[in-house]
Amino acid sequence: MCDTCATDATTATVDLTNEPVIAAYEVSGMTCGHCEGSIREEVGQIEGVTEVTAVAATGRLTIASTGPIDEDAIRAAVDEAGYTLTGPAKS
Repeated sequence: MCDTCATDATTATVDLTNEPVIAAYEVSGMTCGHCEGSIREEVGQIEGVTEVTAVAATGRLTIASTGPIDEDAIRAAVDEAGYTLTGPAKS
């Protein structure tokens, strides 16, 4: 038994089935909080999306989901919000 966490390390398991899928993209045209909110609203409607973070200052869109989301669906949602998804984010 571990003295720090009081668990038996030989029987501890990690449930990876609930881990979100995280994907990051670059979006052009965002300039303010309103832009960020518009993208969050449209992308957040995609089935399986659990969290959307849009940052105008960096042009970065980060999406957490229950599984992989088709990039075309994300592109369509960003277009619907009035912006352009330019591709996957560079590190």
